[in-house]
Amino acid sequence: MESQSQFLYKLIILYMLDRVNEYMLTNEQIANFIIEKGYTGYITVYDTLDELLAKDFISVDTIRNIPHYKITNTGEEALLFFENRIPDLIKKDVLDYFKTEKIKLKYEAQTYADYYPSSIPGEYIVEGFVKENKDTLFNVKIAVLDEQTAKKACDNWRGASSSIYAFITQKLCADNHEESSSSSPEK
Repeated sequence: MESQSQFLYKLIILYMLDRVNEYMLTNEQIANFIIEKGYTGYITVYDTLDELLAKDFISVDTIRNIPHYKITNTGEEALLFFENRIPDLIKKDVLDYFKTEKIKLKYEAQTYADYYPSSIPGEYIVEGFVKENKDTLFNVKIAVLDEQTAKKACDNWRGASSSIYAFITQKLCADNHEESSSSSPEK
């Protein structure tokens, strides 16, 4: 039988995921909040996430071996029914955490890259994303020659994505009359 504490940890996680429905949280972000507040320890957080996944209360997308969680419809229904069992102080802690960390959490969740093997042996495709809410604002795919380069490109994506976006936007939206007329063959 499940203890009251275990039940509360599940509700806290569901509450967190419900309050950030515009993006997903990583297991590290969830664990950091719960552990920093002293609610429980690391192992219990991960066991609780596994139980919520097994019962389809949350879903997970893995990006570069990092799980990113979101609440499911089943989880929303359960939370709606049991939310009154979460103490107001804990709800306030969650909301305060999101207020102070929102920009960082949102940026981390919405600016990411991953890689996968190409159809060409030995090559990899690196795909970088910048999202806002559920919309993809910017998506880039490049082919690289090896896995080490793919990992490096993914690691650099967050820091470089805004300047890459600015460069591409400037090039695509510039008035290119002079370039196109100077590059056309002379008659």
